[in-house]
Amino acid sequence: MTGKLEGKRVALLVTDGFEQAELTLPKAALEREGAVCDVVAPKEGTVKGWKHAAWGEEIAIDVPLSQASPDDYDALVLPGGVASPDALRVEPEVLRFVRRFFSAGKPVAAIGHGPWTLIDAGVVEGRRMTSWLSVRTDLVNAGAEWIDAEVVVDDGLITSRRAADLRAFGAKLVEEVAEGRAALRRPSRGAPPRPAEGR
Repeated sequence: MTGKLEGKRVALLVTDGFEQAELTLPKAALEREGAVCDVVAPKEGTVKGWKHAAWGEEIAIDVPLSQASPDDYDALVLPGGVASPDALRVEPEVLRFVRRFFSAGKPVAAIGHGPWTLIDAGVVEGRRMTSWLSVRTDLVNAGAEWIDAEVVVDDGLITSRRAADLRAFGAKLVEEVAEGRAALRRPSRGAPPRPAEGR
C-alpha cells in the first residue's frame, strides 16, 4: 500500500542536545507514510540526543548542512530540546537554510524550543504559533501570536509545545507535507491568517 508521502523528502535539522523523541517520533511518522527523511546538521558524523535528564543516543547525520539544499526537500522539521535550537539559532548558514523553506512556501514544523531558530531567522512575525512555555515571551516579542494548544498550524507552519504533544504534532506534520505548497496560501496584509488548530 502506498503511503501519503511517497516521493516526498524531509529535512530534520538538529545539532547536539536535541530532545531525542522530538526527532525520532516525527521521523518515524513521516517514514511510515513513505517519506524519505534526512538528519541534517552543521557538522559531519553523528549528533547526540538528549533524553529526559541525560544524554541519549548518537544518531547518524545523513547530510551535512554545507551539502544540503532546501531545493531537494519538501519540508523542514526543527526538533526541540534546549541545547540544539540555542546553538542553531546563532549559525548564519542555518538561518539562511530555514528562510529558504519559507520563501519557497514549503511546510516547516517546530516543537518545544525549536521555534527559537525561527525567531532568529525572522520568520515568525504575524504567525499563530505555540512552543515550550518558556519560549512564549520570545515569540510574542518577535511578533507572533502565542496559543496554548497541543498543535497549531498557520499556513504550513506547524508548531507544538512539548514531547507530550508528539502524536498530534506527527499527524499534522504528515497532513501538511501531503498537502505541500497548495496549502500555503498566505492572506494579504490585514486579512486574518488561516490557522488550523489540532486537538
